[in-house]
Amino acid sequence: MTPAPSPILIRPGAAADAPVLAAVYAGHVLDGVATFETEPPGAGEMARRLADVTAGGWPWLVAECSGVVRGYAYAAPFRDRPAWRWCLEDSVYLAPDVCGLGLGRLLLAELLARCEERGARQMLAVIGDSGNAASIGLHRALGFAPVGLLRDCGWKHGRWIDVVLMQRPLGRAADAPPDGAADGDTVRSAATAGGSAAP
Repeated sequence: MTPAPSPILIRPGAAADAPVLAAVYAGHVLDGVATFETEPPGAGEMARRLADVTAGGWPWLVAECSGVVRGYAYAAPFRDRPAWRWCLEDSVYLAPDVCGLGLGRLLLAELLARCEERGARQMLAVIGDSGNAASIGLHRALGFAPVGLLRDCGWKHGRWIDVVLMQRPLGRAADAPPDGAADGDTVRSAATAGGSAAP
């Protein structure tokens, strides 16, 4: 692997980064299948997403190369129901000219460390396209293991696309209750037991 360009700064994202974040993401939306979005969000929407992630207490990081943002990574709860709140999903997007240079690894490694510090117990990767060797390899290199394959569940660019699921434990994982868990988290009420909707 070619070394990442230098100097590199990994830092928290800010609202002022939104136009560059939108530009980086737009290429993946329009030309790739890593994301199932089909219309690129504008800078305002990217700023809103960044604010939502950080308001929830989770990191949104950017990678600067020689002072220019060339990629970003963030983590957010996999689903919004309360019992999921220690299980996160990561997202990593790079400008095309820095793919394969190790920038994604730097971003994801720092993201994992910061999420672990904040008490997260599991990180999931939901990877568009079973042929996405770069993303699968990145996650495998940082300790993720494959846990499932959703076949033919996205239609984009004239073809059906699989989704690869990978998982990595963080911190104490399932060895102990999560920090700050209330006693009520372990009690299942009769009113909520036995439902058939998705968890």
